Amino acid sequence: MKKNTEITKEIKSVEKLIKKDLSKEKIISGLYKYIFKSSGKKIRAKLSLISSSTKNHKDRLKLASVIELLHTATLVHDDVVDNSLIRRGAKSVNNIWTNSHGVLIGDYIYSKAFMLMVDIGNKKILKELANATNDISQGELIQLESVQNINISINKLKKISFYKTGRLFEAAAKTGAILTSNSQAYIKNISECAKNLGMVFQIRDDLLDYSPEIEIGKPAFQDIKEGKVTYPFFYAFKNANQMEQRKLRTYLGNKKLNTSEVNYLITKLDGIKKTEQLARKYHIKAIESAKRINNLSVRQEMIELTNIALTRKK
Repeated sequence: MKKNTEITKEIKSVEKLIKKDLSKEKIISGLYKYIFKSSGKKIRAKLSLISSSTKNHKDRLKLASVIELLHTATLVHDDVVDNSLIRRGAKSVNNIWTNSHGVLIGDYIYSKAFMLMVDIGNKKILKELANATNDISQGELIQLESVQNINISINKLKKISFYKTGRLFEAAAKTGAILTSNSQAYIKNISECAKNLGMVFQIRDDLLDYSPEIEIGKPAFQDIKEGKVTYPFFYAFKNANQMEQRKLRTYLGNKKLNTSEVNYLITKLDGIKKTEQLARKYHIKAIESAKRINNLSVRQEMIELTNIALTRKK
């Protein structure tokens, strides 16, 4: 198993591979370089590298690059859908250029990912990643349909979280394991760990949106301003009386929120507390799956990532 420092070195190589063979068209290279100038956390690429680290394979870096390209393409498209002006602390593509530029460069990034997938030439990996990208698209559409829906169920919220985030975490680990291992137990355990890790990551993301004191690279309370019912709002609304529910309804989709008032009411109604409890439940599931991984180094890396996801501040 590669040690943590070696994974970090490999991430640098992944970054170089992503930027290789760029189009000579000025507009394309300009957009592409702007998008990838921010390093980001690259947790999905790390998952791929960790899960494939049980054996040296010539396509490990290429597969991690595919995962990162797929993730980045979804982010660019998300910004268009949400009309987001900020991404990772910098202006979004659609803010500097246009929504059309965002859609098309996102498609270009997707196409680069699929070109690399074809180079790898593993049908099981291609099938898993094709299914994952389909699920991610479904998640975005389900969430779009759920905007302003105060009657959304907890199961539907969990489904959105899985499709939007958990699914690519799962696919990153699963395809990495498929690349270098024939052990079905290893593939299953690391996939389940990564899936639950992804759920922790997304739930934590929903919590951070209600943490104005923490700098997370995007404006606080963005989800509620966009009319999205996420876990803190969901739990608060369930605990609210009629008068409080009427008040909460006025917050959804309101671009000129009194954020202190929102934060106070969501916290008072246990929206934050219940969401933290949900994150811990998925954290426990992820750790349980990690402990079933026989490879000690991989197990430790997965546990470390899971613990980071639960407590991260950005």
